[in-house]
Amino acid sequence: QVQLVESGGGQVQAGGSLRLSCAASGRTFSTDSISWFRQAPGKEREFVAVISRNYGTRYSDSVKGRFTIFRDNAKNTVNLQMNSLKPEDTAEYYCATGLRYGYNFENFYYRRANYDYWGQGTQVTVSS
Repeated sequence: QVQLVESGGGQVQAGGSLRLSCAASGRTFSTDSISWFRQAPGKEREFVAVISRNYGTRYSDSVKGRFTIFRDNAKNTVNLQMNSLKPEDTAEYYCATGLRYGYNFENFYYRRANYDYWGQGTQVTVSS
């Protein structure tokens, strides 16, 4: 049984920074692809970033250059450093793992339906 727990959300002013953390139990992250998604009110859950042992990192265009995803293997966590935050970054942020992609990582890493395990989310609110 895999359990994911997100933390680090909160309220921050535009231009500020937050670091989210995703902790796992029941499974080590070192060999997995782990992603962050977010969902704003009234919108669909969207891909934010992924870190993969074999393929490195990918980011959505909306966060590229501002967000960084990285592992802390000693703590078995995956973190999302978010800088230069904007009001449009306001959302519930979720981490996910158990990506099913066969040999076609590039076409599946951003699809939420291809992830088997999800955390409960952490709220990020950016005020202008």
